[in-house]
Amino acid sequence: MAKVKTKWVCQNCGYETAKYIGKCPDCGAWGTLTEEKEYKSENTNQNIIKKDENPICLINEIEITENIRIKSGYEELDRVLGGGLVQGSLILLAGDPGIGKSTLILQTAGNICRQNKKLIYVCAEESGSQVKLRAKRLNVNSDNLYVYSQTNLEAVINQTDLIKPDVLVIDSIQSVYTSSITSSSGSISQIRECTNILMDIAKNRNITVIVIGHVTKDGNIAGPKVLEHMVDTVIYFEGDKYKSQRILRSIKNRFGSTNEIGVFNMEDSGLEEVKNPSELFMRGKSESAPGSVIIAASEGTRAMLIEVQSLVGSTSYPSPRRVSTGVEYNRLLQIIAVLEKRIGLNLSKHDVYVNITGGIEIDEPAADLGIALAIATCFRDVVVDPDCVIIGEIALSGEIRNVNNIEKRIYEAQKLGFKKAIIPKQKKKFSDEYDIKIIEVARLMDAIKVCVSKPMPVN
Repeated sequence: MAKVKTKWVCQNCGYETAKYIGKCPDCGAWGTLTEEKEYKSENTNQNIIKKDENPICLINEIEITENIRIKSGYEELDRVLGGGLVQGSLILLAGDPGIGKSTLILQTAGNICRQNKKLIYVCAEESGSQVKLRAKRLNVNSDNLYVYSQTNLEAVINQTDLIKPDVLVIDSIQSVYTSSITSSSGSISQIRECTNILMDIAKNRNITVIVIGHVTKDGNIAGPKVLEHMVDTVIYFEGDKYKSQRILRSIKNRFGSTNEIGVFNMEDSGLEEVKNPSELFMRGKSESAPGSVIIAASEGTRAMLIEVQSLVGSTSYPSPRRVSTGVEYNRLLQIIAVLEKRIGLNLSKHDVYVNITGGIEIDEPAADLGIALAIATCFRDVVVDPDCVIIGEIALSGEIRNVNNIEKRIYEAQKLGFKKAIIPKQKKKFSDEYDIKIIEVARLMDAIKVCVSKPMPVN
């Protein structure tokens, strides 16, 4: 007969204790400990040796086949994954409710099945008919796509051994459970144990496992932090619910870069990949508005042109407001301090609002010069040349520092028809292969003089 052991587990961080306490000593949360029961077998013989499915071998004896990656059918998703889905990997896809996680995976499943690959879609939150309705709307239909409405992980493993798929999708990890643990699905213990079982399936059976995860109200993945450490790849699917743009961002990838992003657009027929994000973010741009500047941002190997908008207005309050959307707040304060000290703009009695259009967040220093010019031109009510792209990092001394991937940024601006690019002063001269006028500046004041279409008024 199995022995029963009771423990209390924090649902926020996974801390375990033998008795109930109101405050978790690990994460400091109140009222998050719940009681869970463990059943342990009385068989104490731990010396049972099982046959190893993966025997030890030399690294030189391991062969890597050419088809080790499975193409998802979306260039944007393959870019984020580093070239496709690696066989035997465990991928975690997380995002806000209703952002389109299940839609993306179901469309990807249809593309994978067209390559004569078998796929099992475990819908733990929906019935098979509900998945069929969504698949019909997305025009997904294949003889290699299996739908299994099940929450018990042991039943999923049995079907996996029978069908032997190439890809296994779990939607979602918070809804499945294993019978070896008595706690309810979605608890810390269940998520950790289910993920451990799925990782064993991926490695020992060479099956690519895609797990969909929920997020908390703070934007973190629901469950223990060890969940992100166990999987091979962690991808966030983010976007504004009031806009159709969706950003696919990798924060962990053992088989590729973590700096790449993929851009999608939500349409009535499902998600459509955006192969040229610059045109999407530039759509609807005003050509003659003070405080509007085009910058060249870089995400991984991709360069994108994005519009930066600024609004500066006087305030009657002693403490002016500083509001940033898509820009780090402390970075904005630093840029304002440089404008006040090095340029002489008196912004202490003015509210400053900065917005990155398209719902994207920019955290690289290469956007500093564009943000500074947007604030300065709006403050002086002058217009930046609409055919000009701004690139550069601002030092506290007012100098313009160099940034990486400068050639790709210039090429992207040239491709979209811009006539002029303001960049930091370079040590080497660029070749004449660009059909765009390149202006090198060393200080912030020099950039202001060359970018505006008319001189800035003085105080």
